[in-house]
Amino acid sequence: MKYGMDFRIITSSDGMWNAVRDYADGCSWKAGKSLADAMDNQLLTEWERVIVAVDNQSICGYCTAAKTDCIPDVPYTPYIGYLFVGEAYRGNRLSQELIRYAMDYLKLVGFDRVYLVTDHENLYEKYGFEVIDRKTALWGSVEKIYMKNLKEKENRHADCTYAEFRRELP
Repeated sequence: MKYGMDFRIITSSDGMWNAVRDYADGCSWKAGKSLADAMDNQLLTEWERVIVAVDNQSICGYCTAAKTDCIPDVPYTPYIGYLFVGEAYRGNRLSQELIRYAMDYLKLVGFDRVYLVTDHENLYEKYGFEVIDRKTALWGSVEKIYMKNLKEKENRHADCTYAEFRRELP
């Protein structure tokens, strides 16, 4: 990756929360407004987080680690959702890094698998995800539900506690 990215895990008490909320609300992807609404309404609770990629104080992209996604009434959790990379930062594997960071975080808080919902074809398989289900999303389209096991060897932070992982963040 040609940029010197920092990755931050944020909650509503973080000083970056409003900046990320505004970035999501104004991004080119229509789902960004949904994330901004969730952030406004404090819908991310307990262990749920927004994960942000930052380059020299500029927000480059984000994703969430959350209990649910856009498919109602399924037994799967947790999800990596709202994965977005700003246009100027695409082509540098930033999505891959956000996914890895989210997986490391979810492993540390006790999960042994993670899910992702998308209508994209052949995008997440290269990261080790497998299609396990297809369901209708809230807006009516059929989406794929992907799953990936979180194995110790894939966790770059496997030997640290959540508190230590958190201290690594700027």
